[in-house]
Amino acid sequence: MRYLLLIAGDENARTAASSEEDTSTLNAYGEWMKAMTDRGVLQGGERLRPVSDATTVRVRNGEVLSTDGPFAETKEQLGGYFMVDCKDLDEAIEVAAKLPGALTGSIEVRPIWEM
Repeated sequence: MRYLLLIAGDENARTAASSEEDTSTLNAYGEWMKAMTDRGVLQGGERLRPVSDATTVRVRNGEVLSTDGPFAETKEQLGGYFMVDCKDLDEAIEVAAKLPGALTGSIEVRPIWEM
């Protein structure tokens, strides 16, 4: 079954991180990606631009409304995602727990609606 791993964390803390910490985190993600590719579960993923670059779109009464920024103010922001193919939720949780972002933020494990 496929799952989307949504990585959320404090964007301000990431911005305040030193270049050494940032390099260390990127290296940890690279190691995770290699391990999950070798394991055969990683199907893809991307890092997202900061919420300051986001645009939220709504349609109300036929009118398209766009707003700069995210939909809601939160303590954690969506920073990226990975798609994994795991045998069950338990494996998806185990894979998500190995993500570096789980150490300081949260990982939402969301099953893909398979038709």
